[in-house]
Amino acid sequence: MKKSVITLVIVVVIIAGLIFTAFNGIGSLIQPVTDGVVLGLDLVGGSEITYEAVIPDGTPEEEINSGMESAKTMLQQRLDALGYTEASAYLSNGNRIVVQIPAVDDPEKAVQDLGATAVVTFVDADGTEWLSGSDIADASFEYSATDYTGIATNHVKLTLTAEGQQKLYQATQAVVSRTDGNNTLSIKLDDDVISSPNVNEALNTTEVVITLGSNATAEDAKYLADIISAGKLPFTLTTAKVQTMGASLGEKSLSTSLMAGLIGLILVMIFMVVVYRFMGLVSCISLVTYTALLAVMLSVFHINLSLPGIAGIILTIGMAVDANVVIFERIKEELRLGKTLRYAVDSGYKRAFWAIFDSNITTLIAAVVLLIFGSGTILGFARTLLLGVVLSMLVMLILTKLLLKTALGLKINNRKLYCA
Repeated sequence: MKKSVITLVIVVVIIAGLIFTAFNGIGSLIQPVTDGVVLGLDLVGGSEITYEAVIPDGTPEEEINSGMESAKTMLQQRLDALGYTEASAYLSNGNRIVVQIPAVDDPEKAVQDLGATAVVTFVDADGTEWLSGSDIADASFEYSATDYTGIATNHVKLTLTAEGQQKLYQATQAVVSRTDGNNTLSIKLDDDVISSPNVNEALNTTEVVITLGSNATAEDAKYLADIISAGKLPFTLTTAKVQTMGASLGEKSLSTSLMAGLIGLILVMIFMVVVYRFMGLVSCISLVTYTALLAVMLSVFHINLSLPGIAGIILTIGMAVDANVVIFERIKEELRLGKTLRYAVDSGYKRAFWAIFDSNITTLIAAVVLLIFGSGTILGFARTLLLGVVLSMLVMLILTKLLLKTALGLKINNRKLYCA
């Protein structure tokens, strides 16, 4: 009895803490839902710019694909540099790149700020330009040893043209001979320095390694390689389409979606209480906990929430309820066979587990596939679906069982309350 009371108090405190954190946040670590959740373009309005690649005839398909990836990275880097931290760039069909910038109502200004091409240059400490993107034949990231220590690190490998090799030799010879200590050859994207490797010797080779330090990740190396490649794109980008989404439409869609979700949640909770009585009440507590936990996770990870994302959340709420329905039906079957309440709860969860697990795994696989191959608003749906399914399994399989066992420990054992 005492143990059940302590368990109940701990559970209530945790649930209250989650709800408080969802609506109020905790300092600068976790923001309230209204501040921490990032709203997508379709909810707050903004600008959408579509760039189209003008590809010369005869360009190899592999070179086009590599160039499109580099161009996307270049545009994303520019978005970040311009302060559009919630904006995104993604590849679309027909050799197009779509850029979405929430809360920006002047797309023409965004087009001017972004531009359509990037210029990569190699300059010394005095600002003298030695090489440009046209002198680079290829840029790739690798993980291997680059010096006598034999320790593998993530780095960028550059392959230069014949003319680029001569320019590099002249540049490194000049930089290494400096006596002022400024022995760096900086790589710049337009006016922004993206890397400043030290030059230890004159290099007369077509292959150059840019080390990034022992703590550099594969993503860091790939990012730098893509940025360098963006300065030598085999095509130009033109603005194919510019459109604006009004904020009023987004606000209306957001409020309507949230109201629909709230009404659906209330109706589901009423249904659960009417049909499953005390077990339904426990399910409602778990649903509220799940919703608060999901809101906190959205805020912590700053997941871009769009209308499809809200649809994913509502779908996972339905899946969470469905899991409890399967469990409760199994418990009712055990009670009809005359089993004790404690045995019926244990057996109900054991019999229902694999059915729930299998259905959720198939949904997770679908979410992962959408996350890998999807783009645009599909990604918003996939992220919330993936997060929601994982959290719903944890809450509905663990919390509801814990609450039911705690209730039995508190002598709430009237079989009629459990639909017997």
